[in-house]
Amino acid sequence: MAYDIHIAGTDVHFPCEAGQNVLDAALKSGIEMPYSCRKGICGNCAGKVTAGSVECPPPAAQIEADERLLCQCLPLENLEIAPASWHRLDPSARKTYTVKVFRNTLAAPDVNVLQLRLPAGQRAKFRAGQYLQVTLPDGSRRSYSMANPPHESDMLQLHIRHVAGGQFTQLVPQLRSGDTLQVQLPFGDVEVQAEAQAPLLCVAGGTGFAPVKSLLDDLMKKASGRAVTLVWGARSPDGLYLMPAVERWKKSLPGFRFVPAVEDEAAAQALGGFHGRVDAAVRSLFTGLADHEVYCCGAPAMVTLVRKACVEELGLDAHRFFSDVFVPGPAA
Repeated sequence: MAYDIHIAGTDVHFPCEAGQNVLDAALKSGIEMPYSCRKGICGNCAGKVTAGSVECPPPAAQIEADERLLCQCLPLENLEIAPASWHRLDPSARKTYTVKVFRNTLAAPDVNVLQLRLPAGQRAKFRAGQYLQVTLPDGSRRSYSMANPPHESDMLQLHIRHVAGGQFTQLVPQLRSGDTLQVQLPFGDVEVQAEAQAPLLCVAGGTGFAPVKSLLDDLMKKASGRAVTLVWGARSPDGLYLMPAVERWKKSLPGFRFVPAVEDEAAAQALGGFHGRVDAAVRSLFTGLADHEVYCCGAPAMVTLVRKACVEELGLDAHRFFSDVFVPGPAA
């Protein structure tokens, strides 16, 4: 049995099978809504159910009282929904490629930077901040953000943190030039726009730097005049593994400010940065964020703390908080 899902204020309808969540049904019908983790953790897919009843587990993400996580909602009858935004997917946009390892660099004790080349003459189409999925030999998939900007479309750069027991990450150090991987892209809905005028705060934890790099390289290419503050958190200076990119932005992005947030006090002082967590760094830098947009990427707990600081304490509009949450394990 399929339920009818109607997007409020439009003539758009799509079917949702019994046992299928609303977001997956929309994506299957070529309708994309904001999302990231698809596991009920990031909160990006939050929207309203304006008519009809749904079955939803208690939200793990911080959302408004009248919202539901559409990646978790199972319809119990026909629905009317009001997502934060939506658009029709280009059926040809998502493609599968067999890519070759071009370079595999140990950028930090626990981070590999993997450079992948697409087949000759092929280009990948994606937006800055989106992610791809790597297909493993057993058919399972892992999601990684693309760190290169869209104009560098003949290659893909991934920043991969070593995870104890990780099925893919334990193989990454063994990859050599010429080895092949199968990837599919793009995934994810990104709203940060180069032409927007609002000041932009980017907050990254560890390899959450990867999509931030794509976004800021894209802003640099487009000669954006947006004021940008980047807070990058790490346990030690080794975790700030790609400082040459930061130095480029200092020279090329007007109004760019970089604040490393490091857990080691002596290292933080030596870097001229902040000693402590990234959410505490944000509180120390701003008295209010009502006129800002915020893009945050990293572990779920970190993103939750930053969202709380920005929205509940510093007055950011919740709909101007964009996040990419790194959830370990197979892709949803």
